[in-house]
Amino acid sequence: MRHPLLLALLSAPLAAAGWKEVWRDDFNGKDLDWTKWTAEENGHGGGNNELQYYLDRPENLRVEDGRLVIEARREAVNVAGTVKEYSSARIRTKRRAEWLHGRFEMSAKLPGGRGVWPAFWMLPSRENYGMWAASGEIDIMEFKGQEPDTVHTTLHFGGSWPHHRSTTKVWKLPKGDFTQDFHRFAVEWEKDAFRWYVDDTMVHELKEWHSSGGPFPAPYDQPFHLVLNVAVGGGFAGPPDGSKAFPPARLLVDWVSVSAR
Repeated sequence: MRHPLLLALLSAPLAAAGWKEVWRDDFNGKDLDWTKWTAEENGHGGGNNELQYYLDRPENLRVEDGRLVIEARREAVNVAGTVKEYSSARIRTKRRAEWLHGRFEMSAKLPGGRGVWPAFWMLPSRENYGMWAASGEIDIMEFKGQEPDTVHTTLHFGGSWPHHRSTTKVWKLPKGDFTQDFHRFAVEWEKDAFRWYVDDTMVHELKEWHSSGGPFPAPYDQPFHLVLNVAVGGGFAGPPDGSKAFPPARLLVDWVSVSAR
């Protein structure tokens, strides 16, 4: 049996030079820490024709064995006439915590399966420059379950849809895939730059973006909050394979950390 101190050391993120941790969740309680997170409940499809209904219930959202579990399931869902074939969960720190600049990181094991779309990302807490994506979106990690060795990192900016712009970097793991073990996904957001990391490797750097609503560095001169979810289907991941069984797809998160300069 491992000593508790050793477990803590093994689960802690590697120190990033020049950053000091200011917020953290290790998911060690019996339930989600509601002083840090809120759960969304809706079946709007995220503007991407997604197939899930987000629910706040243990089948989809729970803390188990020191880890956050977000689980997408194939089942009939009917909430006030909104009918979906899949259930899942989405949580965020909105109205709990927000940040202007920082290093945002999580350690997670990602779920596989065609059409499964886990994401670790950030949205503006107030849309000071207009509707999506004029006020920005930071995608720290997006994943298609049918591409288990590949992650996507993206920055959205420009004007409101359909006049928005984005810059994406696709990165492949040199060995193995992201469904086999835990990996660390991070972004460093500073006034004039974004840097994305997988484990200890910088996979994307961006120093140029623009906004229809203000001068650089808009829209990234306002506070953002964290979002964690598992979507099903939609324009990014595509539909699941309807001819095959859809086993529960579980995003396992060991910890989430925020650091500042």
